[in-house]
Amino acid sequence: MTPLSSEQKELLFDYCMGLASPEQIVEAQALISSNQEAAEIHSKLQATLAPLDSVEPEVCPDDLIERTVLRLNNAASSSADKLQELLAGEQKRPIRAQHLHWLGMVRRLATAAVFVIAGSVFFTTFRYLRFDSQRQRCQMQQSGFFQGLEKYVADHGKQPAVETQAGAPWYKVGYQGSENHSNTRHLYLLVKDGYVEPDSFVCPSCSKSRGRPRLTSTELRGNRDFRDRRYITYSFQIRCRQGSDGQLHCRKVLMADLSPLFEDLPDDFGKPFSLQLDRRLVTVNSVNHKRKGQNVLFGDGSVRFLKTRFIGVSNDDVYTLQNTDVYHGDEVPACATDFFLAP
Repeated sequence: MTPLSSEQKELLFDYCMGLASPEQIVEAQALISSNQEAAEIHSKLQATLAPLDSVEPEVCPDDLIERTVLRLNNAASSSADKLQELLAGEQKRPIRAQHLHWLGMVRRLATAAVFVIAGSVFFTTFRYLRFDSQRQRCQMQQSGFFQGLEKYVADHGKQPAVETQAGAPWYKVGYQGSENHSNTRHLYLLVKDGYVEPDSFVCPSCSKSRGRPRLTSTELRGNRDFRDRRYITYSFQIRCRQGSDGQLHCRKVLMADLSPLFEDLPDDFGKPFSLQLDRRLVTVNSVNHKRKGQNVLFGDGSVRFLKTRFIGVSNDDVYTLQNTDVYHGDEVPACATDFFLAP
């Protein structure tokens, strides 16, 4: 039996903690039913977390979560101290025989209350710390990509580029044919030439990257593009140019977490591609950070976590083109202020 990978163990932990997405839940259940080691880990985690089964933690609003976590910690400590004081007071009072039963029940309830309070604090704090850690790792990866891009430009005197024809599609991520039909193929040069590590193109909190096989160095060199969507969970600007002075002149937005429009790409690139926008697609955030926002890499190398998709004085949506409701995978921005990251 092949040992579980660290990603599979993390999936089991997320599943037991209630942090898994619907897709991850299905994946975890299949893993548990088919792998003995996974079943044992699941059983142990369930036994450890059993005291928290009755806890229903209230999720704090994003804008208050940091202060809320601090207050919860203080409240837990204060409540536990008060419970101990009450118990000590009860022990000093004369106890009549008929009260022995009720005193035992009070003690059990007090102990349970301590566990509930501590469990709520731990669970809320853990979720926040895990979310914040993955968000910061994602920001570091985007910064690392920018550094690799600048080093490539310094070494080659130009940005990584592949020859494309006007009107060529840009959505065929993973296509390995001779035609350059994806907006990620030129970025793959950074991987092949060693300027950026392959894992830097995968957001640590994106569920769509789970289960991807690790590629050998021979496979990495032999591919023309990223193997498929699992190996690149960011979206990049469709156009970027370099000035005559040799400096990198990107538009304001260079890349961001995976676009909600192109989370699922077609398996058959031979069929026409068409995407009609709806209310959900024009409002939802990236899947990478549980729809709470997206990390955005700007042309000056700075990375910021934005809770909305709109930037600039024009309040432009970085994931859509202006005045475009239907996408066929070959559209380009019509003006310099229309930021568009895809696929």
